[in-house]
Amino acid sequence: MFVNTLLLNEIFRGFHIQRWNDRLRPMDLIEIDKHSHKMLIAFILAKYEENSGKTINWNQIIQNGIFELLRRIVISDIKSPIYAQITQKPEVFEKLNQYVYNHLKAKLPTGILLDEFYKFLFNRNDCDDLSNRILSAAHIYASIWEFRIIENANPDNYQIDKIRKELDNRIVPFQDLIGIKKFETDFPIKHFVDLFGYLRFQYRWAQIPRVPKTSVLGHSLLVAIISYLFVRENSTNPNRLYNAFFGGLFHDLPEAVTRDIISPVKTSSKELDDLIKTIEIEMAESEIYPLLEKEWIEEIKYFTIDEFENKIYQDSPKIINDFDEFNTEFDSVEFKPYDGKTIRAADHLAAFLEVWHSCNAGIKTDEMSSAAHKIKEQYINKTYGNVEFRSIYEHFSSPC
Repeated sequence: MFVNTLLLNEIFRGFHIQRWNDRLRPMDLIEIDKHSHKMLIAFILAKYEENSGKTINWNQIIQNGIFELLRRIVISDIKSPIYAQITQKPEVFEKLNQYVYNHLKAKLPTGILLDEFYKFLFNRNDCDDLSNRILSAAHIYASIWEFRIIENANPDNYQIDKIRKELDNRIVPFQDLIGIKKFETDFPIKHFVDLFGYLRFQYRWAQIPRVPKTSVLGHSLLVAIISYLFVRENSTNPNRLYNAFFGGLFHDLPEAVTRDIISPVKTSSKELDDLIKTIEIEMAESEIYPLLEKEWIEEIKYFTIDEFENKIYQDSPKIINDFDEFNTEFDSVEFKPYDGKTIRAADHLAAFLEVWHSCNAGIKTDEMSSAAHKIKEQYINKTYGNVEFRSIYEHFSSPC
């Protein structure tokens, strides 16, 4: 299995890690939220380069993005400027990576995933340079986006000008990337980056006391990672893996304009659920799609409409209800297979982790207990191809 309890809990630690915690902040800035925003920015930068005729190694962007999050979680006490200096000293950086590897090797499933993580840490020369540059540029731009919040909250801090100059200087080497140019010239796509970033201001389970609080933005990345790893159990199809990750990342995009409506309200009646979906589509048409490049809109719709259905694309989306048929007959690049059911399972597992960790910390309510038990009962006997959910859920005792 590519997913185990230890790995899930390690990723979930990203919700506890505070960023810019030596500055006055109007709100908590969380590590996993930043990385979610980074992966959206990387998607945009890569799309522009791909549209210009360059070949993009999408799987490397996804995989290295996940591995970098894991590394950042382990070394969260090291401030970014200090980390940047460490990376310039190969011997010291290798020792730091060895520490990261030793910490995580018992938590990553033994086999191909652990081997890939080792290569990420120690064999970076084998990596595609364009993919690395896209991820680096996305990382810096996401930091700049956060800094604007810090800057407004600390206008008289004597270090603010220095930090701004450092960040501006760090983005300069990436100004040949088409997307960075567009961000700096205030194209509509910059506003799409802002809109997606606003999902960090929306907390899930907002009416229920819970620790840690998790944003829609961070939740989206957690779903994307789990979806990607689940699909790897069944397929090596690069298009299917791409759809699993970015489908997971974008699955809550409509909430950027509708806000998070909790599931019990959505599902209280079919009529209400249908109405909310209709409103989401209408608001996306008026407020989201105009910010995108026209040639991207159809793909974003593929990710956000019927987002929890297994689909293929042949001139238009087609839902495939039989999982075995979907998993075998349509597992090829030409069909652009989209694992909506798996993304839904990842969405439910992410929700389970959110309430389970709160219960485990001693903050629990009847609503959380009910949600945890309901999700666990729904999946404990399910399998999607090679994904056996029992092997995941049975390792979580029930503090709720």
